[in-house]
Amino acid sequence: MRRLLDGLYAASAWLAGISMIGVLLMVLLTIVSRFFGFAAPGTDAYAGYAMAGAGFMALASTLKAGEHIRVTLVLGMLKGKAYKTLEVTALTIATLLAGFLAFYASRLVWQSWEIDDISVGIDATPLWIPQIFMALGTLIFFIAFCDELVMELLGKRKPRETEDAHHE
Repeated sequence: MRRLLDGLYAASAWLAGISMIGVLLMVLLTIVSRFFGFAAPGTDAYAGYAMAGAGFMALASTLKAGEHIRVTLVLGMLKGKAYKTLEVTALTIATLLAGFLAFYASRLVWQSWEIDDISVGIDATPLWIPQIFMALGTLIFFIAFCDELVMELLGKRKPRETEDAHHE
């Protein structure tokens, strides 16, 4: 199971990276089209879709790498049961919020597909297509928080070092 989850997080990170390359390609296409005088309509919209996809697809791998911003001032003062209680409480709340985000992002994709919603730009892209990356990214983020919560409850979660600890 661990290998499957780690593979999911790695795949999500790779998709985020590919999305960033998509942003670069769209920007380069816009620059080249202006330089050589041909039209490349919709590139700004596709760059935006790729940027959103990159952000959402990177959520889970960033969480698992311990790179999300955490307020450790209070955590640093706690030890033992108080520390564990606060960690479990924070992870439970974060898991619930990530679950709501995944649910509503998925619902948005479904609604956009159901009503044939398209972008208002010249590209007229069916909006469910770029929204899939948001829904998929938030679903993997939710799975990552469930993973973190279970690992914490089982006592298998590795404690994160704070930046302050590196400066002491």
